[in-house]
Amino acid sequence: MNLERKCGVMGMKMKFGCLVKKGVAEVRERDLPEVGPYDVLLHMKACNICTTDYGQWLGLREHQGYPMAGGHEAAGIVEQVGEKVTDLKIGDMVATGYEGCGHCPACREGHIDQCEEIRKDTEDGYKWGFFGFSNYCVKNSSGVYKVANDLNPSEAGFMEPLATVIHGAKKLRLKPFETVVVIGAGTMGLINAQTAKAYGCRVIVSEMIPKKIETAKAMGFEVIDCNESNPVEKVKELTEGIGADAVIVAVGATSANSQGLEMLKQNDGRMLLFAAGYPVPELKVDSNMLHYRKMELIGTFGADHEDFKEAAQALSTKVVDVSKLVEEKKFPLSRLQEAYEEASKPGMYRVSVMLDEE
Repeated sequence: MNLERKCGVMGMKMKFGCLVKKGVAEVRERDLPEVGPYDVLLHMKACNICTTDYGQWLGLREHQGYPMAGGHEAAGIVEQVGEKVTDLKIGDMVATGYEGCGHCPACREGHIDQCEEIRKDTEDGYKWGFFGFSNYCVKNSSGVYKVANDLNPSEAGFMEPLATVIHGAKKLRLKPFETVVVIGAGTMGLINAQTAKAYGCRVIVSEMIPKKIETAKAMGFEVIDCNESNPVEKVKELTEGIGADAVIVAVGATSANSQGLEMLKQNDGRMLLFAAGYPVPELKVDSNMLHYRKMELIGTFGADHEDFKEAAQALSTKVVDVSKLVEEKKFPLSRLQEAYEEASKPGMYRVSVMLDEE
């Protein structure tokens, strides 16, 4: 990340992937930072290309700037620990989260995802310097979480997105036996669906892409095929005219926002706006309707320390199983450009970059 450390792990270099402009990914080298007393040296195993990463590659998020050394869905093996690190040991499989600076107002309030230091450039000019796409990296142990050693590294990389889903589920205040509709059966939609199911909810998933419909069905969810049914009418039919207790909008689209509002039950319905969209989706709301029907619109973003710990446990115990959300075709770091090209195809789940392969 951008919390810079001194150079010099025995003069080692790290290879890392970065986006240098729209449509162009490169593998570069830089000095591997020194391992400080609270740091760990990780031999990275896998990093998944997330929506933020390929959105930047497509040029949809150019406001974030270049060169971008992203990659925050990453996992690796602890190879060295700083002298003050007590909860990790050499050989542990870990996934990476957010490294808050610990002293800014956001960190002091527990909002590490809003840390003022995270969004600063690195000293050598890289934006969003998570450096997840690297063969080795040095991380502060506060942002590293142990997972089961037998967990597939590509699946371990889902800890960060799962943590954000858990964070949203807490804001949504999910309760057992509620009916929850998830709009979108993409990666984040199906993680949301699995999390809601783990809370004891009845989950209905709405989707229009055939591949994603089949994946949602394979996971055991009730699925609305939007090509065959009006999703709003189908939700009412499946709930005997009542509607959903809660809707999770996991697609950044104006139509999804509108459908979500219409799917809610008459009173006390809650809608979680989980996904961003580019261009920015619209949300048209009748404020009187919100008032009289006591509806709630809830935004969510990021995760905190407890969310990460719970996500690591959920993946390790398979309470949330993401194995169907990793594309079969994987790429070594040297073929990062090809990996982005693959990830940017319509209907893809996570494309994983294997960092210890040539």
